[in-house]
Amino acid sequence: MPQQDHKWVSSALFRVGSGGKLELRDQLQLWYYPPQPSLVYHQAPTPCRFFAQSLLLWMPYRLWKVRLLCLKPACNGHPLASGGLHRRVRQVLDVDRYYNLVTETLICTKCRTSQLSWSQAILQQLDLEHRSEFRVILTRRYACDIRVIRQLRERGLGNSPSRIILQLKENHSEEWLQRVARQDILNRLEDIKAKITSVYGCILKMDSTKTITKKLSGTATGTAQWLTSVGNEMGQVLISVLTASEGPALDLYGCRPDGQSAGVDPPVALYVDNGCCKEVGETKIKAKFGRWPNLIVRLDIWHFMRRLAVGCTTDAHQLYPTFMARMSACIFEWDATDVAELRRAKRAQLLQEGWPALSDQELDKHITQDELALHCRRRTRGEETSIQLLDQLLTELMTGKENDALGVPLLDTVRMQHIWRIQRRHVRCIQDPPGLALYTETGSTRKGGVVLKTFRCARGSTSLESFHCHLNRFIPGLC
Repeated sequence: MPQQDHKWVSSALFRVGSGGKLELRDQLQLWYYPPQPSLVYHQAPTPCRFFAQSLLLWMPYRLWKVRLLCLKPACNGHPLASGGLHRRVRQVLDVDRYYNLVTETLICTKCRTSQLSWSQAILQQLDLEHRSEFRVILTRRYACDIRVIRQLRERGLGNSPSRIILQLKENHSEEWLQRVARQDILNRLEDIKAKITSVYGCILKMDSTKTITKKLSGTATGTAQWLTSVGNEMGQVLISVLTASEGPALDLYGCRPDGQSAGVDPPVALYVDNGCCKEVGETKIKAKFGRWPNLIVRLDIWHFMRRLAVGCTTDAHQLYPTFMARMSACIFEWDATDVAELRRAKRAQLLQEGWPALSDQELDKHITQDELALHCRRRTRGEETSIQLLDQLLTELMTGKENDALGVPLLDTVRMQHIWRIQRRHVRCIQDPPGLALYTETGSTRKGGVVLKTFRCARGSTSLESFHCHLNRFIPGLC
């Protein structure tokens, strides 16, 4: 029996007899349950009450006064007598927990042989009502509740024993949390609510989607058009609101500039997918967060690139990936120090693997995009440089030289000229805010004997895009 069950089981089953020895109590029952943890502790509690298990006391002779017989032919049906509790305790696997199984020893006073109450010879002598109380499948080493066996009835594709094992582990964890952790959670509920609603950030991101609202059904159908979420640079989602139009009502649900009263600095930058600037007057976003006058509103660069990509004839064009990569190169530049350090580590790694000495150009072919994103920082080139490079790129592609093998041009010239004329002013909105650190060092890794730093980027609203994608897959229904 587990150590944490010794004390409470001993107290439940035994009493001190007249001779000072422990003896079984007179009024026994089939099931015993451990004492539950207290709601409030004034000192550090022992872990026993948090991990104690139930007890199934299988003593049909003692509990129900059932007449049980010795099955040996020589005894001719001689009645069995109680020999006390058997010393072995079995751990039984149930669908959501383990429990202990204790039985009694039955002795034939004629042939002096003993039987255990959980043996088949004894169980077969019980009537159906009493026999059904024993729901354990026993083997020499293991014990399992019949409810677990029932999970295997319709075993097939997607319902294998491996899946059932994972389901049992999940059930055990969930049951323990509901039984134990909820006591602590209920006592600290107000504090937990305060902490959840008091998460701020230096860099905020705001993004909206329609895919989630299309899954609203029943009386909620058509009541909302947008799901707007706000996150911070740590990837935490601060708030998600269903609204009738994109962006409004966030201040009513807690996304308001009250960080000063909470003792934190106001955010420095806000990344959005639209509404970053306006030719005349103040944008709605700046007006909404007017109490943060120094807030810098920036357009998410991926959304900016997607706007220009609308000028392509099709995103299935052979040169479309190349166009997106070159457009990214017109906007970003890698930190030279980080790239040099990554090259040094990669060269050392390849030398250890037996590669000959490579030039920088050959070495760059062995560096993946994931390695660049993890170990190197990027920055925007600046408004004038980006406009100049994008102009050169679009002019080159609109000359008709960049066609696929069938002669299909990559860009629709008229449409792209119109898009670039409108989006040109947003190049200023995608530049990095001056003096703001967009990268956080998260750790380091060793490659080829060289220690490389790892970074997390706070630029853009990609984390919210991933969150909305997860919600769309998690919530059932058709879009």
